[in-house]
Amino acid sequence: MVRIQEILCGRNLFSVRYNQSVADVARRMAELRVGAILVLEDNQLRGLFSERDLMMRVVVEGRNPELTPVSEVMTTNLATIEESATLDEALECMNQHSCRHLPVMCGRQVVGFVSMRDLMNFELDRKTEELNHLHNYVHGST
Repeated sequence: MVRIQEILCGRNLFSVRYNQSVADVARRMAELRVGAILVLEDNQLRGLFSERDLMMRVVVEGRNPELTPVSEVMTTNLATIEESATLDEALECMNQHSCRHLPVMCGRQVVGFVSMRDLMNFELDRKTEELNHLHNYVHGST
């Protein structure tokens, strides 16, 4: 049973500050090549800003990204998951809440961030390794 903390091992946690402009946050996301990023205030999770938020709450509404604080347009009603949860529990949580990103918590402290893509890639790598072992067993290779 794979736990979320195993998936997070060795990964950096990227975030932006609550009072940063949307333009600064979008530039940071582009630099990191990510589609969503956590928003923190005093090291506490306040929200998540995604490409969807940018499109729906900034572009469509005609807001100026240089003048709009990310706090006004971020998603705040977040599903979260504990780092001790399993991969299956994380996938189920995403399914129940119709979301593709989950902040990972240890109590009240955010310790990571996983996407649906992260979970699917981890599972795909695991299954590929399993198939390789079975193939080697059946064909007598080492």
